[in-house]
Amino acid sequence: MNKISFASVNRKAILFGALTIVALIFSVRLFQMQIINQKMYDEKSAGNSIKAIEQIPFRGVFYDRNLNLLVDNIPAYTLQITPADYDTNLNKILDAVLDFDEGTISNILKKNRIYSKYVPIRIKRGIDFKVVSWLEENSNYLSGVDYIVEMQRGYPFGVMGSHLFGYSKEISPKQYQQEKDYYRPGDYVGHTGIEKAYELELRGKKGFKYVLVDSKRKEIGRYKNGSVDRESIKGRDLVLSIDGYAQKTAEEEMKGKRGAVVAIEPATGEILALVSSPEFDLNQFSYVTTKEFLDKIYNDPNNPLFNRATMSLKPPGSTFKILAAIAALDMGVINANTTIYCGGGFTFGRFFKCHGSHGSINVTHAIEKSCNTFFYNLIYKIGLNNLKSYALEFGFSNKTGIDIGEESAGLITDESYYEKIYGKNWPRSIMASLGIGQGEISVTPLQLAYFTAITANNGISYKPHVVKGYLDNNTREIINYNFPVTKTSVKKEVFDIVKEGMFLVVNGHGTATHIRSDEFKIAGKTGTAQNPHGKDHALFIGFAPYENPKIAIAVVVENVGYGGTHAAPIAKRVIESYLTKGKSRNQQNQMITQVIQNGEEIAH
Repeated sequence: MNKISFASVNRKAILFGALTIVALIFSVRLFQMQIINQKMYDEKSAGNSIKAIEQIPFRGVFYDRNLNLLVDNIPAYTLQITPADYDTNLNKILDAVLDFDEGTISNILKKNRIYSKYVPIRIKRGIDFKVVSWLEENSNYLSGVDYIVEMQRGYPFGVMGSHLFGYSKEISPKQYQQEKDYYRPGDYVGHTGIEKAYELELRGKKGFKYVLVDSKRKEIGRYKNGSVDRESIKGRDLVLSIDGYAQKTAEEEMKGKRGAVVAIEPATGEILALVSSPEFDLNQFSYVTTKEFLDKIYNDPNNPLFNRATMSLKPPGSTFKILAAIAALDMGVINANTTIYCGGGFTFGRFFKCHGSHGSINVTHAIEKSCNTFFYNLIYKIGLNNLKSYALEFGFSNKTGIDIGEESAGLITDESYYEKIYGKNWPRSIMASLGIGQGEISVTPLQLAYFTAITANNGISYKPHVVKGYLDNNTREIINYNFPVTKTSVKKEVFDIVKEGMFLVVNGHGTATHIRSDEFKIAGKTGTAQNPHGKDHALFIGFAPYENPKIAIAVVVENVGYGGTHAAPIAKRVIESYLTKGKSRNQQNQMITQVIQNGEEIAH
């Protein structure tokens, strides 16, 4: 009996001890949950009954330098599904309503399984009002299905700007993982052009509206009467340096052609027009992009998605003679009176032909007549290493850093380049062609325009850019961005001599006399870049007015022939569009001022 009683007592003690330990653990856990971690569990509990509805901010719009609206926002409806609340039996019905192929919605949902099931997935953007009405009428049967109002891009001024403005596209899984603090699946982000380069400024800040939901996730009212809601903040409205009229003219002139136009304000580095042709319709990328359109544009042999203005590399042809002249004059190997005899060509190992027989000719008239013989000789006086040093000063053989991202650096060769290919005894006859912008030299239209702008402004400009600044959302005051200055070491008198030659190209007996203007003096230089695969490329660089340059321009037209015939007239029309519109605006301002003054005189 004693043994049995003793065992019974031990069992009771063990059981009591176990119960005490369990009770202690529960007490500690309850203390943690109710006291220490109260806030965390309150938030989790609230998450079960509160739904955060994202408020998408308006994306910033684009104005031109005269505050003409170039890129706007247009309201559009987007259907979305929240997987946690959605019944997949609705897939076939929604496929039919949205005019999808059967299985489309199922595939979209599968693709987005990597994200939280409580995050709404955008199914289709730009749904029409009939679909919106159907959703409203059947909302009680469409758990997890709703629509939101978003903004798609519109282009009210009639400027295409496909490579300039760029477009947005749905965020990729990789981008989402990198920036999930702001974006969610289905968000659109800038993919090219200004839309990409200024994404952070344009996107604004998202807001949130909090609503109470029941166990079936149905909305039953505002949370705390909206006191904790957060308003979205609109993205910055950008003021571009682009002149809408010059841009539109350049686009019209380049229709049906391959090539590019870039125009710059010399004193500021501001891009006035930037066109790559052929272009593509940005409206097709606003929201829903059809497979047919993508197939067509990707398979187009003219490659309209390629930005020729900033990435196409071509030999500069005779436009490069301007740089050679600047280098030679600044180094002192020639002066304004130095002459070189042209008898129709130049011999160094072999004969290099000139397109005329110009006799004894100085640098100014060599530019005017585009004498090859003069510049064949000149390159040997300058030397390749020196020429490259000057080229770098003027923005060649490097990316300019333009604020739309994609850009090619180009190539200006020096002695080390040929030593790597041929060794120390590389053939010096190669140099002759480099003096006239042929051979192993490549530049972009943007670089040519930038070089022309720096030359027109006597060696000083700013990094080329397409955005001047932004409009303050409250005051609507323009807040200007700052850009680094470019300043060469070249003496002013060198520019005077070279620019006189460019003046004679158009206004003397040069290669572009047919683009003379009665309203203002244009200075320029034609070029024809040899193309071993077909017709030569036509080039022209120039600036105007000659006395006080307001616009510098480069035009490249592929596979058409001579620069004077095909590129120079385009440049003239873009220059006219910019300067005459400016003149009209000045006249308007003068008229307004005169009216005010007359009114004041009458009042007194």
